[in-house]
Amino acid sequence: MTSSSTATKSPYTPSAPPLTHLENDPPLAYPTTQYNYTSAQPPPRGQYYHQHEPMFHPGTDPEIIRSFGMVDRDQNGFIDDNELQQALTSSSQKFSLRTIRLLIFLFKNLNQPSLKIGPQEFTALWSCLAQWRAIFEQFDKDRSGKINTIELRDALHSLGYAIPQSVLQVLISRYDNGNGHRIELNYDEFIECGMVVKGLTDKFKEKDPHYTGSAMLHYDQFLSLIIPFIVCD
Repeated sequence: MTSSSTATKSPYTPSAPPLTHLENDPPLAYPTTQYNYTSAQPPPRGQYYHQHEPMFHPGTDPEIIRSFGMVDRDQNGFIDDNELQQALTSSSQKFSLRTIRLLIFLFKNLNQPSLKIGPQEFTALWSCLAQWRAIFEQFDKDRSGKINTIELRDALHSLGYAIPQSVLQVLISRYDNGNGHRIELNYDEFIECGMVVKGLTDKFKEKDPHYTGSAMLHYDQFLSLIIPFIVCD
């Protein structure tokens, strides 16, 4: 099966931010002592950082370490979809489980069979969301907390994804509630749409290493590429 994409100047524009190739990273140096984190408030700074920091690369934002430690209740160094949802929830934002599972699928270590992520994957995911949040706020010009179809198109284009109008309409049709009003996406929905585009583009690039805009795919490869983005619910 052949799949192709075209652009006015070049097949691809830079993808940002790229996924980290975690399978090539050195082994994690997990702490030899167990950490105990069951209260709502973090433990004293010295104890907390002594127990968690070895799991992360040097220089990792302390807020990332703290957020991971708060939800890793079973102390195994990995978090699942519900724990990630809790880690990313704030007073003004909560991600749907579909978006959470999509994020885990895109960022998890390829050698990790289950839908769980470790410290380094969590760090990459956190940094990615911070960049995409800035883009969302840039194109949410009326500060409504939502963006319309045109703003979504422009936001994705600024991230390096030139989406044809026909594809964009299919992408946003999921959020049409049938009331006849203009479709608008909140931040969670923006991340879901963006990660579908990013994930499929990155997967396609794996089959098109020379960036020709075309790739040869066997049927089973095509299904393996597409189906994970359909069954994240």
